[in-house]
Amino acid sequence: MNYRVVKKDNKKYINYTSCETKICSEQDVLDLISICFENNSDILILHVETVSEDFFNLKTRLAGTMLQKFMNYNIKLAIILDNEEKFNDRFKEMIIEANKGNHFRIFKNISEAESWILSL
Repeated sequence: MNYRVVKKDNKKYINYTSCETKICSEQDVLDLISICFENNSDILILHVETVSEDFFNLKTRLAGTMLQKFMNYNIKLAIILDNEEKFNDRFKEMIIEANKGNHFRIFKNISEAESWILSL
């Protein structure tokens, strides 16, 4: 798994950038949680390219499983999703609901995600 540990303004987060290995299972999520723990970080940024298409199809339950695992382990998750227009209405509804909480947010770019991280 390709990732970078980023330190900015006394915050540390994991920036997962691997396009070779897409997140497509519960085990992949647990591997990301392990990376966070190994690096003493409770914040993770994922880019849309790193997540399998199943994440955006709510029928597969990958998104729900993934978000629940991160909440259970108190990992804050930001996903960089530059164009949400291509996703279905159910996924867009999930984005609206998720952005109301403090565990998971979707952003259009890395600078918006970092602003949220720095405000935590």
